[in-house]
Amino acid sequence: MPLNTGLEKTDVLYGAENATNLLLQMASRAKSRIDFCNDYTIPSVSIRVKLFKNAISEAKRKYLKFRYITEITHKNILYCKELMEIAEVRHLNGIKANFAVTDTEYTSTAIMQEVHAIPEVIYSNVKRILEQQQYLFETLWNKAIPAEQKIREIEQGIESEFVEVITDGNRAAQLIVEFAKSVKKEAELLLPQDKTMVRADKLGIWDYLIHASKEGASIRIICPLSEENVQITNRISSLAPNIKILEGQHSDAGLFIVDNEKYFRTEDKDPHALHVSDATGVTIYSNSKKGVNSFKTFFDLLWKQTELYEQIKESNKQLTLANEQLKVTDKMQKEFINIASHEMKTPTQTILVLSGLLQSHPEKREEMIQRICSNARRLQRLTNDILDVTRIESDTLRLNKEQFNLNDIISNVLQDYDNELREANRPNVKLLQEPDEDIILVEADKARLTQVMSNLLSNAIKFTKEGTILVTTKKKEDKQITVSVKDSGEGIDSEIFPRLFSKFVTRSDTGTGLGLFISKSIVQAHNGNMWAENNSDVSTGIGKGATFYFTISTNPPDQ
Repeated sequence: MPLNTGLEKTDVLYGAENATNLLLQMASRAKSRIDFCNDYTIPSVSIRVKLFKNAISEAKRKYLKFRYITEITHKNILYCKELMEIAEVRHLNGIKANFAVTDTEYTSTAIMQEVHAIPEVIYSNVKRILEQQQYLFETLWNKAIPAEQKIREIEQGIESEFVEVITDGNRAAQLIVEFAKSVKKEAELLLPQDKTMVRADKLGIWDYLIHASKEGASIRIICPLSEENVQITNRISSLAPNIKILEGQHSDAGLFIVDNEKYFRTEDKDPHALHVSDATGVTIYSNSKKGVNSFKTFFDLLWKQTELYEQIKESNKQLTLANEQLKVTDKMQKEFINIASHEMKTPTQTILVLSGLLQSHPEKREEMIQRICSNARRLQRLTNDILDVTRIESDTLRLNKEQFNLNDIISNVLQDYDNELREANRPNVKLLQEPDEDIILVEADKARLTQVMSNLLSNAIKFTKEGTILVTTKKKEDKQITVSVKDSGEGIDSEIFPRLFSKFVTRSDTGTGLGLFISKSIVQAHNGNMWAENNSDVSTGIGKGATFYFTISTNPPDQ
């Protein structure tokens, strides 16, 4: 065994007795300091092996600076408490080193064995080696935490802070799954790529987070959105509507914060990889409070910025839509002015011309009077339509309700238009009525419903060159009456379909485009509804064309 002769040397000693004697002699020769760094198994050796415990106690009596680094666990906590009575003890997670260093000597175990004396050690008093080991101990000492803190954390069930740097992609993927499974209160995820969401889905991450959301956890996700991940985002939104997803920008790093207690920050190594393990680069995993708070603050700022960007984008979208709508409205108003001007000018001009010809052509008096009356009625209808629009928009449309048979007014309107078709020599257009019952009593404004039927039939006849127009009434158990007007005409143009019941919408060479707007408003004033569709089948034998529907309630008298 080496003697303290003052000569520099390095040696290996075998046998438990030699190794034990060396450690005891080093302790006795130490002048001002003795430092131990051991794994979690050695505190029990230091306390339970009497020779070692006596040597440590002797060093304390000599007022040596005695420091001890180890990993404190549930298993060795009692031995560590005893060590704290004779040494300054610190804890270091996962420490595997087993060495001792004094002012002049260094020794390290080659084999670690709990309880029994260590059978094999390396010894050196070479100055350079000694300085290296003293520096190594100081480095580990500065990283370690006081034993009192670790013992308190163990006894109170508090998890100590740690920072782990991971370069293994498989380990990173495993941690992501563990993170997702552990969410209880909240989670924030910043995904660097749209494919990151796809890769995470293969690990089942979103299923775990959907479950956590249903259990009350608050979850926020920032991720680039594209066709690549649209199905996943739709599934998340449908199954867990409380999970908030904002569209982010592509980046090189991602972030996962769980319950404001731990975070997982990773760099993208290969954004095009199929699996998380292949895509993940260097990863930092920690429960550091400062780290969690810093990253959470960063995420909150990014979330607010992204929300603001979304609001600005939506505002711009709404502004664009409003401008487009304004252009459409302006165009429709101009078209209406042109149409209304023409519609008013034509009958007015006709009335004036025919009135002037009455005296000079008495032989055509009857014919001229009929044409004057016809154009006067046309002018009256236009004036009434404009007045009705004014009443509707000023909420002054009033209904004069009475009880009557709805089928009667439908029959009357059909008869009027049937006469017009005959006078116009249009035998190719047939008008039919198909009532569900002969008598359907309603309490409504008779004149206004007549106006609705007249508008619908007028439109159907206008766009049907030949074929059949069928008016059907059906009564339902909930006292709702549905009236339909089905034609075999041109159908509804796709360009005007979304605006069909708006003002000034028309594809006809004549008319102001107010009829359907007025008709729907009248029906809604009766607490009903009106809609339309292009015909999709020929089961009734009518063929192509469109069908307009409106509903109204029935209120039969007490029997």
